[in-house]
Formats: sequence, C-alpha cells, structure tokens
Amino acid sequence: MAQALDIDRWNLECEFNNTDHRTDLNGVDRLIVRRGQPFTISLYLRSGNYQPGVSSLDCVAETGPQPSEQYGTRASFGLSAHIDTSRWSAAVTSPPGDTVALSICSAPDAPIGRYTLTLGRSGRVEFVLLFNPWCPGDAVYMDDEQSLAEYVLSQDGIIFKGSYKHPIPTPWNFGQFEGGILDVCLRILDMNPKCLNNPGKDCSGRRNPIYVSRVLSAMVNCNDDKGVLLGKWTDGYDGGVSPMFWKGSVEILRNWDKQACQPVRYGQCWVFAAVACTISRALGIPCRVITNFLSAHDSNNNLVIERYINENGDLIQSREMIWNYHCWVESWMTRPDLRLDFNGWQASDPTPQEKSEGVYCCGPVPVRAIKEGELMFKYDAPFVFAEVNADVNTFMKKKDGSTSKVTSATVVGQKISTKSVGSDHREDITHLYKYPEGSGEERETFKKANHQNKLLQQQENQGLHLTIKVSSDMRKGCDFDVFAVVTNNTQSEKKCRLVFGSCALSYSGFLGGNCGFKDLLNVELSPGAERRVPLRLNYSKYGSLLTEDNLIRLAALLLDYTTREPVLAVRNIVLDNPEIKVRILGEPKENRKLAAEITLQNPLPEPLENCCFSIEGANLTGGRVISERLGSSVGPGEDAKVKIYFTPTHSGLRKLVVDFDSNKLCHVKGYRNVIIGK
Repeated sequence: MAQALDIDRWNLECEFNNTDHRTDLNGVDRLIVRRGQPFTISLYLRSGNYQPGVSSLDCVAETGPQPSEQYGTRASFGLSAHIDTSRWSAAVTSPPGDTVALSICSAPDAPIGRYTLTLGRSGRVEFVLLFNPWCPGDAVYMDDEQSLAEYVLSQDGIIFKGSYKHPIPTPWNFGQFEGGILDVCLRILDMNPKCLNNPGKDCSGRRNPIYVSRVLSAMVNCNDDKGVLLGKWTDGYDGGVSPMFWKGSVEILRNWDKQACQPVRYGQCWVFAAVACTISRALGIPCRVITNFLSAHDSNNNLVIERYINENGDLIQSREMIWNYHCWVESWMTRPDLRLDFNGWQASDPTPQEKSEGVYCCGPVPVRAIKEGELMFKYDAPFVFAEVNADVNTFMKKKDGSTSKVTSATVVGQKISTKSVGSDHREDITHLYKYPEGSGEERETFKKANHQNKLLQQQENQGLHLTIKVSSDMRKGCDFDVFAVVTNNTQSEKKCRLVFGSCALSYSGFLGGNCGFKDLLNVELSPGAERRVPLRLNYSKYGSLLTEDNLIRLAALLLDYTTREPVLAVRNIVLDNPEIKVRILGEPKENRKLAAEITLQNPLPEPLENCCFSIEGANLTGGRVISERLGSSVGPGEDAKVKIYFTPTHSGLRKLVVDFDSNKLCHVKGYRNVIIGK
C-alpha cells in the first residue's frame, strides 16, 4: 500500500534552480522558474524514508484567484518514475533515505504567473512561472542562443531615432531583472480590465503569448485602463516630464507601481515600445524594439494619407499624418491560430493611435502577414500595413478655396531598423516587412491587400525635377546651407516660381515656427539645365524654435508658369547634438566603486545654465538614476565635466546610459559599454 511522505521542511534551492532557469538576475531569494523545464527541491522527512514504488506524494499546482482544472489554472499530479516535460509531473531523483530530491516540471503551455504548490498534507510552497523560450514545447521557443541573449536576457539596448537619412542610435536601459520589476510586470497583468472582469478566464489566457502580448499593448498606454503611461505630443509637459527625460523603463515602472497604478506622465512612441519590451522580456517573451522611418498614420483604413499644403508649401495639420519615425515592438511566438508559415516575429504597438476591438491596442500581427498583404489576419494587419505601405497624395489648398493635386515623391516605410544581435549596429529589417519596390512580389502583395492606389501608379517621367540637398555637417548651434535643386528635363525653356521654406518639427509631424524662407518669383531654366538655390539656416533664428527632437522640415514648392502644375519636395533634417564622452576610472569589477568621468563640449554660441548629468545602467547603478549638477554655467566652446561614482553588482557587458540636460540643450543622450569583471 502506498505511503504518503511525511514532510517536515523543505529547501527550494532557489540559487541552483534560478541559475539553471536563467532567472537568477531577478535575485535568488525566491523561486522563479520557466515552464516545461524541471526544477528540483529538497524535502526533509519528519519520519520514515522514501521508498521507490511505495512512497507517494500528492502535488497540486494552482495559479490565480479561481484555480480550476477546466481552465488549466490547477493541476493535480503524483509521483512518476520519470519526469514528463510535456505535462505537470514530479519524480524523485535521489536514492532511498530521509532526504528527498524532488524534481518537478510544469507543462510547457501552463499559464504564467504566481503559483502555490501543495505537497501532500503539510507542504505549501510558492513560486513564479515564466515563459520559456529555451523549451522546444513552449510557444515562444527560439532556437538560437545569441538571439536569446539579446532578446530575453539583455537588459539594455539601442533605439533608433532621428531621420531615415540620418538614423541616430539612442541608448535605453530595459532593466527587466532589476529589483521589483518582475512583480510590477505581474501587477500590470492583474490590473488589466479583462482580469478585473473575469480573473479566472484571464489567468487561463496567460498560457498564450498572443493573449499576453495583446494585453500588454493595451496596458502600456492608459487610454482605457489603469495603464502605465500617458502619451503627450503637444503643448508642453506640465504635470509630468518630457518623454525625452527617460533613459530606461525601470523608473517608469516603479513610479506606476508606487503611485497606485496612476499613469506616468509622459510617453511617446519609443517610450511605450521600450516599456513593452521590458515587460515582455521580464515575462520570458523574446522581444525587440523596431523603428519605422516615415511612418504613416492612416485613420480611415483606405491605405492613403491625404496631405494638404498651402500656396507656400506649408503643411496644413490633419489627423492623418506621416511621423518622421514611429517605434513599436516585435515579439517571437508561434501562431497556431493562423497558417504554419506565420510563426516568428509578431508586431504589436502599445502607442495609443486607433482602437482595436474597442480598446487602444494594436497587434500582435505576423510581420510575414504584412509582407504578404494578408490583411484579414489577426490582429490589426491593415493599420500596420498602412504604416509601412500607405500611399501619400498631396493637394494644394488655394486662397480661393479650390484644391489641386501636387506631384510629390514621399515613400513611407523607410529603413525599418532594430539593434543587431550582439552589437550596437543598426540592422535593417525592411525586407521582413516589404518586398523590393517595383518587384513582381510587391505587386502581388498590393493586389492581395487591395491597395488600388499603388497598383494604378505609373512612374511619371517628371518634366521638372525638384530635390532638396543638405550639408553633411548639420550640428545644433551651427549656421549652415540647405539647397533646393531644380532640373529641367524637358525640351523647352521653363519659367517657374520657387518657394523654399523651413520650420521646426516634432517627430510625430506637428509643425513649429519658421526657421528660414525664400520666395523666388522668376526661376528660368533652359532645357537640361540645373539650378541650386541655397537657403541659409541660422542658429539665431532656429535655436529657440527647435523641439527636443532637433528636427527641421524643409519644403520646396515649384510652380511651372506654363502648365500651372505644382511640384513639392519635402525633407526632414535632424541636427546632431554634441557627443558625450565617458571615461571609466578604476578597474571595473563586481561590488567595487567606480567613477565615470563625463564630458560634453558646449556647441552653442551662448552659455548653458542649470547643467545636470545623470547615469543609469542595469546592474551598474543599483537600479536607480544617479545625478550630478554643475555649480556654474558653461560658456561657448567650454567643457561641462563631472565625475559620478557607482558600484556594479554583476559581471558581464553592461551599458552605462548618460543624459545631459540644461536650459538650451535638453536631454542629450550618450552611453559607454563597460565590461565588469568578477
């Protein structure tokens, strides 16, 4: 007859198990394991010995407030001869005796979250269960160690901003293993409206990474729920901080948690995406932040962005816009709800733009479905397809109220970028979203997506050609020239008017003040001739108008007096901030105090006041931001310089993220990779 083990006490062997399950960076003071992979705990018996085939132990694993076997949130299992990694199972791996090594394995599709494990009558232990991208039976399984090191374990990264002609790498501290962050991520799942309405069903849904990533895309913004961030794109940042302020996700998530789930103010697309990436990696879903340059926001699903300009070439603001860049995330998982070849990277977008099923969320949609034009595939394929493929039609609104079509070459979805695996270089992933322009496959995709506009377009051989050229060196604080270049490709003499203007611009397309303007009423061109028209941009004019994005929109409008046809060229330029130089003083070792000597040269023709450097880095700065203010102003050409001390806690390659802020140069970012020895 089977005899139940009489358990006196136990040891969860957290250090061994967490290290084996690659969760030890969360700490080793509690048990955190991944699904579909065995973990071993030690049981010390009060009486009797373990006897194979005679001893028994009833185990029950439960998660959520209403555990049920029907929902998969409760599992009952006894001792087996061997562990079965396809389901909840337990086996003893030690010889007979009064100390028992009990190996336990969860099902590879068990819901993630906090668990209670009951062992017989007297044992009750708690642990956290995460997705397991190292387990072939898990829906998030990824078969490449270097990719897993980047997309799950790496706590820092690079997000690309700037413009498609000049992508600027910006460091970010994801910090998914910093103290308390995993608990905040689990709280985000618990605060989602689906969980509040039906906790049993929601906890059951957490077996599925498709469900979890959709919940996250809604919960990172606060538009319909107690979400993490409030977005703001216009009219200053009273009541919070500029999205440029953030260097990482840790402070944002902790603030949300501390302030009783009130939204943190403020976020914009790269902040929403970076926070979603932190949460996904914390839960065990491989994830990366991507940037789409010249990203379309199509609000009526017709795959066309209709832009209106006035007779000076100035954009008239509307709801449908082209963002200079837009960031979202991709998460790695299978799609058993779709066809086999749509497994892999799934795009989801936590920036609140349009509602999906009544909620501000977007995705996950297979990146492959976007490339193939499969717009019926879940979720939100038409919106993401438009972001990278929408057509742009430009019209001129005249003073008399009439409108006319403007010839303009704007292609959305350029240089889709993410950080490379194992290095800080930019990886171009445009080919994962689109076939080469003009290819047969691209035409097939547009047919499938019913993208009539693109199919009807014929390459018009433009009689008058207009482009904008810029200098290679455009730094904030300098004066420089930009050029409108007009070419006459016709056989006849041309007389034209050229309006060449510039204005400050936010990355999401909102326009600011005029930075320089020229109106030439009489531009004459003989057949085949080219004319370069310079426009001088002076810091004295643009300096006070720039947003923190350092963007200027250049627009040249050419009007042919004979045909009355307008031609528009637009180019967004980004001005470079000065470089932050970081020198590490001392030998970088675990638990040894180090100093970072940080320098920035003032590039402006005026002094900088209220200068402050701050640093943060996963496992470098104790999960906090360390700041140092300068006591005096920094004159033109002078160096702002500080020493900031910090103590690394873990060995390995780490990224020290640096921010410089002042009255005239706001939130300049820099970083230094540091190898910390043991």
